[in-house]
Amino acid sequence: MNITWKNILALSLLSLTATSWANDNKLTLENCHLGEIRSQVKCGKLEVPENYQKPDGDKIAVNFAVLPAIDDSEYKAPLMFLAGGPGQAAVELATGLNRVFREVRKTRDIILVDQRGTGESSPLSCEFEAVDNVYSALPDALNPQEVKDCVAQFKGDVTQYNSENAIRDFDAIRAALGHEKLNIYGGSYGTRAGLVFMRMFPESLESVVLDSVGPIEVPIGMFGQSGARSFNLLIDNCKNSESCNKAFPNLAAEFQAVKARLAKQPASIDILHPRLGTPTKLVIDDTKFTGNLRFQLYGMEGRSMVPLVIHQAFLGNYQPLVGLMARTEGEQLVYTGLLFNIVCNEDMPRLSLADKAADANNNFDGKDSQLAWDMVCPFFPEYRPSEDFYQSVTADIPTLILSGNLDPVTPPSNGEYSAKSLPNSHHIIVENASHTVAMSTCASDIIQEFLTSKTPKKLDESCLKDIPQETFMTSVNGIQ
Repeated sequence: MNITWKNILALSLLSLTATSWANDNKLTLENCHLGEIRSQVKCGKLEVPENYQKPDGDKIAVNFAVLPAIDDSEYKAPLMFLAGGPGQAAVELATGLNRVFREVRKTRDIILVDQRGTGESSPLSCEFEAVDNVYSALPDALNPQEVKDCVAQFKGDVTQYNSENAIRDFDAIRAALGHEKLNIYGGSYGTRAGLVFMRMFPESLESVVLDSVGPIEVPIGMFGQSGARSFNLLIDNCKNSESCNKAFPNLAAEFQAVKARLAKQPASIDILHPRLGTPTKLVIDDTKFTGNLRFQLYGMEGRSMVPLVIHQAFLGNYQPLVGLMARTEGEQLVYTGLLFNIVCNEDMPRLSLADKAADANNNFDGKDSQLAWDMVCPFFPEYRPSEDFYQSVTADIPTLILSGNLDPVTPPSNGEYSAKSLPNSHHIIVENASHTVAMSTCASDIIQEFLTSKTPKKLDESCLKDIPQETFMTSVNGIQ
């Protein structure tokens, strides 16, 4: 979640630059198939300047896909998806997005763009050997030389792989495809990208959906307080669940006991690799323990298993934790080079020692969420956005804001920043949802209604009342 800005005159000139490039025969578009989508879709690339201030300099190709409207008899402005991270590649998410936005696609094209630095758009990716050893390595195994070697692999001017240039690319693709306006959906960091889009090219946008907001005003990367809030809500919900409280009456105390034990002496256990079946050594300390639990807080399925994992770890059985780790082992969640490039330059410099100390003052994982930034950021090439970049976005565009109350990284308070600064917006807080609300709830239907009506304050939200409270697994057999 991050961004950059110039004054109004400069932005208007850059808008013209992006449009001219889009119309200069730099576009390729062909039929293709993506993932598990049965129907034929469109895959394309657009050549753009690596540095928009040097339009005659080096070029990069931005990769994108179009999921065509099922019924295109009546033209409707398409929906462009802005991926999260920073560092997710939108085209790689095509299968899931086709499912989530199936109602939208009935009458609108859906445009997916690999943000520069991800996917097939000149990816910035690192192969950290220590991080790849998910079972045997501890979080502090990454060494400075690995980071330096990673950065040395990057081609081109890494400082141009920033949030603002990504939005110039997105708007260039809009123009190249011949659309006067777009609707955009941003999830997580995609909301920060969406806010940048609203500031830079408001005339290109018909409406905006911001799901799990990373506002301009809140630096990305400090997740101690938000993670603790989400975890403490889980503890409370377990207490309020008769079956969970009966199975785990001392859950909070057991969690702290496991942390203390692993901080004093990391555990080393012989296990069978969950995927390969080969003998493997699991090494785990308190940071690795809470880090894996944090990741489960993002979704309701993962949250349902956390109390059982904590209790079994308290008893000395780490096999359920191994099961959680196996669910995500090997997944390319984000292109780490772009992740660090953006956060280290657009967010970390804004944080004082007092900010970091305040975020670390929590009962979940302390300062652990800061460790990666502290370790990696000093080795990345520097660029700095202007101060204008960090001002609140005030564009008068119909905007629907969604927040999950249980979210560990973008809590509802984040959404309030955008709700206050955007005059034509409405903020919906979904009580029993976590991160990126539309991906797992009926909020996707509300989005479809919003795209049609463009009236964020007059939507049918009744289906949200039917979302059940979170439930928990209470035994290794999955009984709730």
